[in-house]
Amino acid sequence: MRKIEYIVSNERLITPSGLSLVGQVLGKSNLIKKANRMRTEKRSQPQIKNGDILLTMIGLLALGKSDFENVNEFHTDEEFYKNSLGIAYGIPSESSLRNRLDGIGVSMNQQILDGNIDMFQSCKFEPSPIENGCVPVDIDVSPFDNSGSHKAGVSRTYKNFDGYAPIFAYIGTEGYLCNAELREGKQHCQSCTPEFLAETITAAKQMTKKPLLFRMDSGNDALENMLLLHWHDPQLKFLIKHNFRREDRFAIAEELKTVCQNVKHPRDGKAVYIGSTWRNFETEKGGSFAVRMVYEITERTTAADGQEMLFPETGIDMYWTSLGVSDEEVIALYHNHAVCEQYHSEIKTDMGIECLPSGKFETNALILKLTMIAYNILRIIVTAAMKGNDMPIRHSTIKRRRIRTVIDNLILLAGHLTDHARKLRLALGHCNGWIYTFLRVAASFRVLRNQVYIKVDKLEFMYLFLSFQ
Repeated sequence: MRKIEYIVSNERLITPSGLSLVGQVLGKSNLIKKANRMRTEKRSQPQIKNGDILLTMIGLLALGKSDFENVNEFHTDEEFYKNSLGIAYGIPSESSLRNRLDGIGVSMNQQILDGNIDMFQSCKFEPSPIENGCVPVDIDVSPFDNSGSHKAGVSRTYKNFDGYAPIFAYIGTEGYLCNAELREGKQHCQSCTPEFLAETITAAKQMTKKPLLFRMDSGNDALENMLLLHWHDPQLKFLIKHNFRREDRFAIAEELKTVCQNVKHPRDGKAVYIGSTWRNFETEKGGSFAVRMVYEITERTTAADGQEMLFPETGIDMYWTSLGVSDEEVIALYHNHAVCEQYHSEIKTDMGIECLPSGKFETNALILKLTMIAYNILRIIVTAAMKGNDMPIRHSTIKRRRIRTVIDNLILLAGHLTDHARKLRLALGHCNGWIYTFLRVAASFRVLRNQVYIKVDKLEFMYLFLSFQ
């Protein structure tokens, strides 16, 4: 075995070469231009525009780093990071980044939402529908554990830890973020949700022209939500799990069992009753409307191991819906709503955003909005990567990749940086199995304002050229 000698080189070796992809996707949005037009008071380093501040933070989030101190890594080679992300003046210091984000706060929420939509439209990406032709919009609350901190807004969540309780709206089978809002930990999931829902409806209708299916759990079982979705647009459908609250579940189940026509026996000692009914609601304006309610009643007299139960077990789930599909399809569609738990996991763990960095609530709210942009950029990149057959690890059954995959293999891609002919030349190692995927994705998002160029040999260039004929 040959010995390995370690040396410190003066070569410009860059770890996150994939930040150039982040800059290319972000360059297709008008978010930064709008940010630069806004004025904030008490600006440290006033020569650095608001757009540079947002670009820096989005770049950090795309690397899975949320702490302000991580910006010091960008100072190791400012030229590369500036050109990769499209930063005009310079990389802010740690204190400047913190102070400037504090100054911006929630003042740019609408601009960030508009920039998110514009990014999708410019990249010509559209959320994919499910089998019935509707594009799912999954709305859910996922508490962030910030125990032991004294940050503004941190309080007891329903998960029995101290933290925040942000609400998310995911769109499409890919799980793009349509909207996100930071909330105090103690805030009930339905509080201010109608306003969030109205905002999400407006954004989702700009992201796709297909019918939308809004799915929410029992915490959002409220008449005002159904009214908003029922009257807003005939293209809007909803599927909301019923919250029984103080209702007698057993009595309801016994009543429905007597009229149910669809009874299944998957095994001995287990019966499943599936059907639907209708309930009428009166509105304050004097109008009334009927809502379909699908139910699933499960009755067990024996356990799965064949042991007879002393007392039979009866469970019941009910769902409000405006869909015209079968009862079984309604139940299956709601069960698919659980996939948003995976999206939550990617944001919390893959992007490392669960423990928000600031002690100020409005600053953390801004960072969560910027997380939406960074998350969607990474999701767009991995979606583009999966359109080809050159990924090193590819299974026909896999339709989606985690955010961590794109960070580790496409964003954190090592490169050698040199100056040549007034250009920055980024050389990528041919031994990396992801190089062809990287080149293909880079070509699909290339914009003129990005000044990072990729140098490959003739063979690799021919491959890249031919793949986009």
